[in-house]
Amino acid sequence: MGIKIIAENRKAGFNYRFLEKLEAGLVLQGSEVKSLRDGKANLGDAYALIKNGEAYLLNCHISPYAPAAGLNHEPLRTRKLLLHKREVDKLLGKLQEKGLTLIPTKLYFKEGRAKVELALAKGKQLFDKRESMKRKESRRTISRAMKHKLR
Repeated sequence: MGIKIIAENRKAGFNYRFLEKLEAGLVLQGSEVKSLRDGKANLGDAYALIKNGEAYLLNCHISPYAPAAGLNHEPLRTRKLLLHKREVDKLLGKLQEKGLTLIPTKLYFKEGRAKVELALAKGKQLFDKRESMKRKESRRTISRAMKHKLR
C-alpha cells in the first residue's frame, strides 16, 4: 500500500514559506474516516496549534458521511494530532519565534492510516508573493516556448 492523497493546501505554498515539514497522525471518528476515504476534506482555512503539551488541528473541514445518519461527526471539530512528546516540545520551541506558524499542507492515507503533513511556516510579504508569481510566469513562458520549438 502506498500513499493516497485526500486533500492539499495549495494556497499555503503561496502565502507561506515552509521551513520544515513533519508527519502526524490524526485521532478520528469512524464517520470521519469513511468521509476521508471518499475524499471529502478541505484544508483551506486549517491550522495547527499546541495547547497543554498536545497538538491540535483546527478548522479542517471533513464533510459528514451521509450513510452514518445520526452517528455523524461535526465537520469543523478540533482534532488531536498524534506526535511524540519530543516532537511537540521541539515545535513549541520553534513556534515561540516571531512570525512562525504550523500549517497543514496535505491530508493523506499512508498504509491505511490517516496522516497530515504539517509545515513550520513563515508568512510571506507582498513583495515575496510578487516574486513567486513572476518566477512562476517565467517558467510557464519558457515551457511554452520549448514546447512550441519542439514541434
